[in-house]
Amino acid sequence: MEELVRVRVRTKEQEQDDGRGRGTAEGGVLEEWAQLVLPWLDPAELTAISSTCKTLNRISKCVTARRASDASRGFESLPIPFFNPLHDHRRQQQPYAYFIYTPTQLQLQGSPSSLAPLLRQPWGESRPLPLPLPLPLPYSVSPSPSGCDCESERCDDGDSAAACPCYNLQNSSLLVLECGPSCRCALRPRHHCGNRLTQGGISLRLKIVKDARKGWGLHAGEFIGRDQFVCEYAGELLTTKEARERQQRYDQLSSGGRFCSALLVVREHLPSGKACMRMNIDATVIGNVARFINHSCDGGNLSTVLVRSSGALLPRLCFFASRDIQEGEELTFSYGENRVRSKGLQCFCGSSSCSGILPSEVT
Repeated sequence: MEELVRVRVRTKEQEQDDGRGRGTAEGGVLEEWAQLVLPWLDPAELTAISSTCKTLNRISKCVTARRASDASRGFESLPIPFFNPLHDHRRQQQPYAYFIYTPTQLQLQGSPSSLAPLLRQPWGESRPLPLPLPLPLPYSVSPSPSGCDCESERCDDGDSAAACPCYNLQNSSLLVLECGPSCRCALRPRHHCGNRLTQGGISLRLKIVKDARKGWGLHAGEFIGRDQFVCEYAGELLTTKEARERQQRYDQLSSGGRFCSALLVVREHLPSGKACMRMNIDATVIGNVARFINHSCDGGNLSTVLVRSSGALLPRLCFFASRDIQEGEELTFSYGENRVRSKGLQCFCGSSSCSGILPSEVT
């Protein structure tokens, strides 16, 4: 009988050990799964899954913290963090703004409704990927099919600048022509072409700061000298028809006062002056940190320049510092002069020339 009791006791202890072992193994599998899956979730999904168990709650908080530490997800050379001095944990406010990142403008291939389930991008993973994942397949970077035949070693200085047809065509402060990806200078090993200033992404320290009235805004994280390149306005390239349809939806959403779109219409006037090329860039869902640049009625501290890469069909809208900008200063530019909506969104730029209403026009 005593031997039988010892056997039963020993068996029960073994079962407890086996149970703890299974629990540890299952916990490890859950942890590994969560680290892979949770970075793909949007904020609402992340909040929902964080309430299911302690492990997922802990990992969700880590994902949120990593998202707040870099809006660019590694696409840029430097992290661009969010700072929310208004954050209140009791109200469960998000310490970041959720969107899909692209470092340059994209062309849409397919209808937005059919692509909605594909609009996913990992953000906040514990192990940064060697290279940022591209956007879903239906999106592609605007191509540059051909370029100039540059023979020079450097395209931006001395006699070399005179030999580069791209550099010679820069005759306007509103339009800059850079060498394209098919130019011969791009094929030289270890060659750095100085006529590609805006093609290397963001090289300045920037940060995104929350304001009680204006919402998120882009700020300088370091001193920025006059005429220095800051960033381009990246987003989806839309047809005029698509832009008008989206603007109608955005107007309906913004009527509640809690939504602000980032659809920008750019018009490039042709040399004849009789026509202009229209470009619609929507950074509301897919864009880069330029979507956070707020309006200023006095023109702000940024100037907009159209930059065309040799061989590209469409230019890119880029921001340059119009004056010296101090560290911590908010980056702003003018959204335009037209105000077709008398009851438009309120402007909080705070400049002495503030009109009180944000610019608006018929899209």
